[in-house]
Amino acid sequence: MPRLLTAFKPTGHLHLGNLLGAVRPIAARRDDSDTTVIIADLHAMTVRHDPGQLRALTMECAGLLLASGVDPACFYAQSHLPEHTELHYLLECVTHYGEAHRMIQFKEKGGTGSRISLLTYPVLMAADILLHDTDLVPVGEDQLQHLELTRTVAHRFNSLYGTTFTVPVGVAPLVGARIKDLGDPTRKMGKTDSTDHGSILLIDPPEVIRRKVMRAVTDTVGIVRFDPEEQPGVANLLTILAACTSGDPRELAGTFTGYGELKAAVADAVVATVTPIQDRYAALDPAEVRQALLGGAKRARDTAYLTVTRARAAIGLID
Repeated sequence: MPRLLTAFKPTGHLHLGNLLGAVRPIAARRDDSDTTVIIADLHAMTVRHDPGQLRALTMECAGLLLASGVDPACFYAQSHLPEHTELHYLLECVTHYGEAHRMIQFKEKGGTGSRISLLTYPVLMAADILLHDTDLVPVGEDQLQHLELTRTVAHRFNSLYGTTFTVPVGVAPLVGARIKDLGDPTRKMGKTDSTDHGSILLIDPPEVIRRKVMRAVTDTVGIVRFDPEEQPGVANLLTILAACTSGDPRELAGTFTGYGELKAAVADAVVATVTPIQDRYAALDPAEVRQALLGGAKRARDTAYLTVTRARAAIGLID
């Protein structure tokens, strides 16, 4: 059974794209795949942050994963597993400066002193992946460069010191990668870079969800059809509706005569999808969430310890 890894960075609230594209498929694979889910709190520290907010968002992410049906045995907070940072250093020893420096995130965001740790965080991402002998990594276009660095570093380490790491392969994310910002359908829905009304958060009350959907950007064509190139806003709404109802966006397009009707149906479908999750989330005890995180880290350490031990021996460290 192939091993798959997914990570969520607690720099903002989980949104509908996260749920449809990652969280729900993970929950659906609960019994037939070997999936590891990391709440990447160490990655959230590469920018200036508020410590209390980081803790709160990490707990919120864990609680929403639980409420969405993700097996608590498969997820944990990155900082609870010290093997991440140990392997990070070992991999930095075989990573070239130029490889880290040309990462697009560093070029875009690394100009200020408060964000200089972006230079090495792609190597930490490589450690996250290689730590678990990961075979498959769902990756969007914005992360392809990081996966290629991971593969390069793994191949180099294996070549220099003997076969140590599984070299991962990228796979296309599911529908969540195609869900766009409601206010700007040329951009994907995100936690930190979406417009104020463009991202549907999993913790948004129903009335807020309905307001955001009804304000979604469409066009002046006036015809409901699934055409991502010519009508990206309408296509985005149809994609959301299809994902929430297990339908086909092209077939659904033919059931609407106007944008208002479409938006109302999308709002109803989204509310119906997230309300049970919100109810379960509200009923969670924080102690239960913390216990799930600690338990997940304890189970993940079984694999992580073996990987780091193997890497330490290969690179020449004394046991």
